[in-house]
Amino acid sequence: MVTSAAVMSQDVDSALGDLQTHLNLIFARTRTLWKESAARIDPELQVGGYKLLTFIDRAGTTNAHELADRFEMDKSVISRQVRMLEDLNLIESRPDERDGRLRVLTATPSARAALAALRRDHGQRLRMVMAELTADEIHAASKAFRLLSEI
Repeated sequence: MVTSAAVMSQDVDSALGDLQTHLNLIFARTRTLWKESAARIDPELQVGGYKLLTFIDRAGTTNAHELADRFEMDKSVISRQVRMLEDLNLIESRPDERDGRLRVLTATPSARAALAALRRDHGQRLRMVMAELTADEIHAASKAFRLLSEI
């Protein structure tokens, strides 16, 4: 005889399996979206550089040490990506006023404008996809993603 607790456990296991499947699809789609977005900014921009650029833009200013800590990347990798972003005229670098050994990184006005256009496009696509959900359902999904981000 199957108990109601066993059925609930099977239901939860099945639901978690579906969630994992859909998360994998979301991650794959996200990687594709990063590639497409990087190419829209500049055909030579790599995905890693795109991620750094979006962070720099959102932060306003940062430095290579903060980027290495935030993205858990080797400083040499960050240095190469920063150099590429500078070569593509997507970021500007100036000496830190408090510590001359550090360089303050900021997105260029053209990079900020391109990223803003991408965010508008992505926002419109998200709104279209989520149109069939209620605000409560979107809040529930947001809560689930917040919890998943804390794992």
